[in-house]
Amino acid sequence: MDFAESNTPAQPLTHEQFMRLFLAAERELLRYVMALVPNVSDARDVVQETAVALWRASEKYDPSKPFVPWACRFALNEARLHLRTELRRRRLIEEDVAAMLDERRVEMAAPLDARREHLRDCLRRLTEDQRRLVRGYYFEEESIEALAASFNRGAEAVYKSLQRTRQVLQQCIERKLQTEP
Repeated sequence: MDFAESNTPAQPLTHEQFMRLFLAAERELLRYVMALVPNVSDARDVVQETAVALWRASEKYDPSKPFVPWACRFALNEARLHLRTELRRRRLIEEDVAAMLDERRVEMAAPLDARREHLRDCLRRLTEDQRRLVRGYYFEEESIEALAASFNRGAEAVYKSLQRTRQVLQQCIERKLQTEP
């Protein structure tokens, strides 16, 4: 027997023989692919694409050799293709999202600037205790417990005071926005 004969199977696999080999190996292929493609649905899609690729190349399969390692090489190629496609798609989505966010940022710049200016004015209108509470919680990042101790009050009372102060600020800002041209 010469070298060329040993690399080609005596007869190509029939469809039934191929299906039996593939179905026997399918679970192992899925486990292999899931190590490469963690999303189960995507991994199943990759196994399906692997089945198609295997069938197309079935005449090259040597039945004297194990089917699973041969099939895993195809699965690896299909997984790589899937991951490249997924990465490209994700990049496009990220670029689209970034463009939309930038567009939205530009649209919202003037309204946000107006709200910030109104917030500054509304903060000046708060009582000294309310300003201390807002400054401590939001700007100095003090915990509620630390604020409760400094105000000599319970944590629940500080939460309620903070909530009421936020409502006062929100209402003040909304009133100012309504009076703008």
